[in-house]
Amino acid sequence: MMFPKVFSIRSLIALLVVVLSCLLALPAQAERIREIANFAGVRDNVLVGYGLVVGLDGTGDQTMQAPFTGQSLTNMLSQLGITVPPGTNMQLRNVAAVMVTADLPPFSRPGQRLDINVSSIGNARSLRGGTLLMTPLKGADGDTYAIAQGNLLVAGVGAEAGGAAVQINQQAGGRIAGGAMVEREVPLDLGANGGFLELELKESDFGTAQRVVNAINQEFGRPVAAARNGRVITLEGPATDNARVNFMAQVENIRVTPMDAPAKVVFNARTGSVVMNSAVTLRRAAVAHGNLSIVIDTRFLVSQPPPFGDGETVVVPDTEIEIQEQDAFLRVVEGADLVDVVNALNALGATPSDLMAILEALKASGSLRADLEII
Repeated sequence: MMFPKVFSIRSLIALLVVVLSCLLALPAQAERIREIANFAGVRDNVLVGYGLVVGLDGTGDQTMQAPFTGQSLTNMLSQLGITVPPGTNMQLRNVAAVMVTADLPPFSRPGQRLDINVSSIGNARSLRGGTLLMTPLKGADGDTYAIAQGNLLVAGVGAEAGGAAVQINQQAGGRIAGGAMVEREVPLDLGANGGFLELELKESDFGTAQRVVNAINQEFGRPVAAARNGRVITLEGPATDNARVNFMAQVENIRVTPMDAPAKVVFNARTGSVVMNSAVTLRRAAVAHGNLSIVIDTRFLVSQPPPFGDGETVVVPDTEIEIQEQDAFLRVVEGADLVDVVNALNALGATPSDLMAILEALKASGSLRADLEII
C-alpha cells in the first residue's frame, strides 16, 4: 500500500528540533588532529588537459558549429604523418573535443594511476562508447605531470525516435578509473627548513590553536609546538626522514577538543533553506509578521450587437485587482539555546523565505546573536 508523503514546514521544523535536541545533549567530542588540521605542503594538485574522444556512434561534435574539434583532429593527424589537404571540410560525427581533469595526490610517483573526469566542451550529444586519446595533463605551472588515455564510462543513457527523446542522467561527461599515469612528481621536502614543520588548521581559531599546542607538548613531554597565529602551528620535528614520518603520524592521532563554532545563520537564497548552529541565541524582542498578497483576475466578456445591427462582436476584458493582507500581531521571541530559538520562530508561522527577512530584521535590531551568511 502506498501512503502519500505530505510534509509541512511546521512538521519539518519540529523534526529539526528533536534531532538538534539529541545532538545538544551529547558532550563535545575530541577529534584527531588529522581531522582539523593539515601539514603545510601535503595537499593535492589539480591537473587539466584538452583532448579528443573518438569512436562515438554518430553523437560527436558537429564540426561546423565546433570548428576547434576539426582543427584539433587535423593537428593530431599531422603529428602521425597524415596530411589533410587545406580547406577540407571533415564532416565527422564520431569525434568530440573534451576537457580532462584530475587530482594529483601528494607524494605521487611516476607510474602511479589516477582517476580522471572527461567532459565535453562542444555540442556532442553523448560520449557513451568513446575512447579518450592520449591527453597531456598539466599543472598550474604549465608542466605536464600525467598522461591520460582510455575508454570512458558514461552513467547516462538516452534514446530518440520519431521526434521523441528520453534521457536518464548526463551523457556529456564520463569517468575513467585509473585513466591517467603520473609522469612527473611534485617536489616536496618536508622539514627542509631546519627540520621544522608547519601544521595548518582548517578553520582559523586562536582557542583551538592553543589547545592543539598544549595537547602536542603534553604528548611529547617537551615544548615541540608553538602557535604562530590562529591557524599556523610550528613543530620542531626530527632530522631524519623515517623519524619525521613517525613524528607526523603521532601528531595526527593526538585527540583535541576544538572550540565551539561561532554563532552563525546560513541562508541558501536558491533553495530557501535556513540553517543555524547550536550557538545561536535570541535576546528578547517583539516581532509582527504578516503577508501581503495582490490578486489580479481578468475575465473576458463578449459584447454582442443586436440582430441585424451594424455593430461588431468584440471581446472586452474585465480586470479586478484585490489586495489581501493577513492580520499580524506582535509576538515576543526569545531563546537562550537553539531549541528555544526554533520554537520562537516556529510560533510566527513563517515560511523559510519569510524567516530570512525576520532574521535579518532581528540581526539589525541587535536581538539575534549570530552572523548571517547568504550562499
